[in-house]
Amino acid sequence: MHSVDECRIVSLFSNTGEASPRGYVWAGDDAAATRLLGLQYQLGLRPEWIMPWNVHPWFTPGEPNGKLTPEQVNAGLKPLLAFLKLVPRASAIVAHGTEANRLAQMLLKTDNPLIWRRGLKVYKARSLHGRSFAGSKERQTEWLIEMGRAYADAMARAGLQTGR
Repeated sequence: MHSVDECRIVSLFSNTGEASPRGYVWAGDDAAATRLLGLQYQLGLRPEWIMPWNVHPWFTPGEPNGKLTPEQVNAGLKPLLAFLKLVPRASAIVAHGTEANRLAQMLLKTDNPLIWRRGLKVYKARSLHGRSFAGSKERQTEWLIEMGRAYADAMARAGLQTGR
């Protein structure tokens, strides 16, 4: 579904709550995944143009994947750099949640030429999961609109057309 060759945008997730039963990276739960997929569908953001990634890309068997420690966030930098080398057309990261934004900012502070050669831009977005997305329907709608703007701008930077 996702394509290393066609990826233009990385969706960086802070925390998925618990390991996916299938072992895949996901937005955090079924409601979060539905929100994200709905948003991507409305924008016309095809799966091959986006790649999900986790700040801390490992699960500890038998332990819930709770709030990440600063050490776990720091440990995610090297794998993120290695991952970005695999997706050479990616020019934007949409960082969902506090830890994702922290890691993305760490990434921008590195002196790695990969960052400035691509003109990599980071967009800060709300987490789609749990308490971070708890709020009235009106607030949730506002948050989705803000998130949609971030993805639409990332698409425009990458030369992708929005809309269906």
